Amino acid sequence: MTTETSITPGGPAAAPDRQDLTHRPDLATTTGRVAPVRSRRPVYLDMLPPCNAGCPAGENIQEWLRLIKAHDEERAWRQLTADNPFPAIHGRVCYHPCEVACNRADLDGAVSIHSVERYLGDVAIEKGWTFKKPEARSGHRVLVIGAGPAGLSAAYHLAMMGHDVEIHDGGDAAGGMMRYGIPEYRLPREVLDAEIGRLADIGVKTVLNHNVTDLAEEKAAGRFDAVFVAIGAHLSKRVDIPNQDASRMVDAVSFLHQVGSGEKPIIGRRVAVYGGGNTAMDAARVAKRLGAEESIVVYRRTADQMPAHSEEREEAEREGVQMNWLRTITDVGDDLTVEVMELDEDGKPHGTGRFEKLEADTVILALGQEADTGFLHKLPGMRFKNDVVDVNPSTLMTDIPGVFAGGDTVPSERTVTVGTGHGKRAARQIDRWLRRDESYPAPKDTVVGFNDLNLWYFGDHMRRHQPELDPTQRVNFDEVVGGLDETQAHFEAGRCLSCGNCFECDGCFGSCPEDAIIKLGPGHRYEYDYNKCTGCATCFDQCPVHAIQMVPEGTPIESIPGAGNPTPGWAVRPEPSPAHYDGAARAAAEQSAASGNTIPQN
Repeated sequence: MTTETSITPGGPAAAPDRQDLTHRPDLATTTGRVAPVRSRRPVYLDMLPPCNAGCPAGENIQEWLRLIKAHDEERAWRQLTADNPFPAIHGRVCYHPCEVACNRADLDGAVSIHSVERYLGDVAIEKGWTFKKPEARSGHRVLVIGAGPAGLSAAYHLAMMGHDVEIHDGGDAAGGMMRYGIPEYRLPREVLDAEIGRLADIGVKTVLNHNVTDLAEEKAAGRFDAVFVAIGAHLSKRVDIPNQDASRMVDAVSFLHQVGSGEKPIIGRRVAVYGGGNTAMDAARVAKRLGAEESIVVYRRTADQMPAHSEEREEAEREGVQMNWLRTITDVGDDLTVEVMELDEDGKPHGTGRFEKLEADTVILALGQEADTGFLHKLPGMRFKNDVVDVNPSTLMTDIPGVFAGGDTVPSERTVTVGTGHGKRAARQIDRWLRRDESYPAPKDTVVGFNDLNLWYFGDHMRRHQPELDPTQRVNFDEVVGGLDETQAHFEAGRCLSCGNCFECDGCFGSCPEDAIIKLGPGHRYEYDYNKCTGCATCFDQCPVHAIQMVPEGTPIESIPGAGNPTPGWAVRPEPSPAHYDGAARAAAEQSAASGNTIPQN
């Protein structure tokens, strides 16, 4: 604040007759001049929204939500599928960590991102939208082992980069655990088939009923330049429980596979499911649909310690599945013998020596799963960690050059979305390896938090919820959760706060006292006229989404994270370039292979 006073010669200073209340945090004056000197200047930023940062598949969520809000649904779908080719699938089965990260959760409820994604995926299926096969070809061949989410995702991205891709899978249909591990009431098979079927349109070849037993031989026979191993966790972990009738015991993976294949196993009136993960919840809910009067989950810990997602457990309980906490099965005779457990001071369960009897016609074991990596043990140099393949976490490449791995094959959370993200990451790394490209653009890492936003701009708009079947009607495999209609989906997309990215609200343009902001037209945002800008920070103070930052005068624009980047959100997929695959590049690859930088051919 500057105060001016009137001075009477020879007398005391008079009372102040004027005050300048202009906010000047970024202004300074120098002796001998009246005009202010700008010490900081505003710059427009494109920050990383928390939803994008929280998405395991690396989707540019904020951008495709914006396009849906603008009623440009096909562009929104193409924006989304640039990162994830299966929106209708993920909109149904993803556990949406993006919504946990959503800043709007602290305002009036997170944006229902998964339901809008499902809507967009379903619209694409209804309207028959397909992927466009790139004309430029790389001349490289890549083998993908496994047709689950990681393998299918990698195949899609590699094909879109111009590579020839072939998938080898031991199943009789593509989809992996999406087909044989997720019940149809969560993921209808017509949706699964529609989205997987698009891969054939871009040239992906799938070889089914083909188990790979010798990777080196497979690679050589197909003249593949690189391999991505993405086998699913189709094997149930073994457990040693004394039993008198092994026919009453079945592992959850085999049980769900039978049902997913159209079979209806006989399970009796009472079913006990031993385990506490998502697979256990699915098995218990399926048992009810197959006619079990009682479906009981036996778990050795408490509800809070259960690895299953809370929504899965809650849905199971709504459908009548009983939960038997702090119990462990010790013997399977005419009845089950279960020991009562207690938690110690560290929260770990311990036996109490007290036992109970539990009636059960069938016992379904759901104590974890693992991938069948036996054929990989034949490869010299392949390293393993806790029965999964040890890879470079940045590149997903094993110690054998040109052999990459992801999904359930490597240490990670075993979900569809994590697998899909691994497939995309692996595809980009395989593409770089084939091009001998050592560079890689650094991802954005400056995430906009709730406290960075100016919430006065946003009103209350409550979240729209998807319809669900009443629990009393869930007696078959009809889909339980319904979708949003067009009006609801557009409304929900409009709830996005556009965290960290300008959405052209004109707030800065209208508030600038120096008329220093230039509008560039719809979709092109604004730029500053620094000849007029005084650095008063009015634009910064009012920006609702923290898309403006004040930086010290003279700061190089390239050193400011997010500045000068016209593309909001996540990195875009690199376009295939034939120049990257010229004769010299192929000769270098062949020379590298000849020098031993490949799978040993024993």
